Amino acid sequence: MTPGRSCPLDYQLPANAFCVEPAFECDTLYVVGGLYGNEQALAALHKRLLREPLAKVVFNGDAHWFDAEPGLFSRIEQQLTPHLLLRGNVETELGRPNTGEHGCGCAYPDDVPEQAVARSNAIHQRLTVAVRQLPGMPEQLAARPATALVSVGGQRVAISHGDEQSLAGWQCDRQALRSAERQQEIGRWCERQQISVLATSHTCSPAALASEHWAVINNGAAGMPNFNNGQYGLITRISTQASLSALYRAQVGALHIEALPLNYDHAAFVDEFDRQWPAGSPAALSYRDRITQGTADQPLDALLGGFTLASTLCALEAHFV
Repeated sequence: MTPGRSCPLDYQLPANAFCVEPAFECDTLYVVGGLYGNEQALAALHKRLLREPLAKVVFNGDAHWFDAEPGLFSRIEQQLTPHLLLRGNVETELGRPNTGEHGCGCAYPDDVPEQAVARSNAIHQRLTVAVRQLPGMPEQLAARPATALVSVGGQRVAISHGDEQSLAGWQCDRQALRSAERQQEIGRWCERQQISVLATSHTCSPAALASEHWAVINNGAAGMPNFNNGQYGLITRISTQASLSALYRAQVGALHIEALPLNYDHAAFVDEFDRQWPAGSPAALSYRDRITQGTADQPLDALLGGFTLASTLCALEAHFV
């Protein structure tokens, strides 16, 4: 397998990865995947947390990607330190003593064009150069756990970057979760592990599925637009109290599982992105259209069962139309 498509053996999660005591207990949890080095999105998150000072946050990987300058990378790291940090494939590969063998570590499926894989590997290589200029940073990234178990309102919430089996697994993307066989598999896993919610990201495309006893929610990207109705990121909120800001939600037991918009300073982010990644650069070719124009998806496309759109969506659409 070529770099960027291979899935390293050490990406496989142990069968007992979530058979642990909760890292902490809380009534409101935010799970933030795919920040991608967007400092403006991080500022927006911290502004939101001012309204919920008791909420806890887990960054479940790929907090870095577009922050290819050592100063910016370091500044984002400093702002992440109050929170629980997991490794995504980006952090895992940046933390290896000998980089390059696995490229970006995305483990892209066959339907992703080879040019896109090559550009991701090039972005990763530039990030590697930046990180090597920060003493101790590779070791700091490598030391992060791949998974976390958290108790929210007394219910067990499992958090990983990819899926319950692999750090960069794709079994929590929309295509996989649409499969009846996969839904039965994840249901059995949640029952065995006594898990109420599995929160993931990695695929850069939101997906949400819930039954009476469990839910899977993939927030897509906190640091880039995910839909066609605005230039905002998406984060997961799991709480004993519903939020007025939810785009869509489900309820499992006493828990409200929600996707919330992260409305960052879009103009400032585009300016910073263009400064680091000018026209023709790998990141500009792969991501600039999505950053400036959003995607072709509607929020409804992310809902695979058990989740419903919230009234917030109507106000959001009216704002951007």
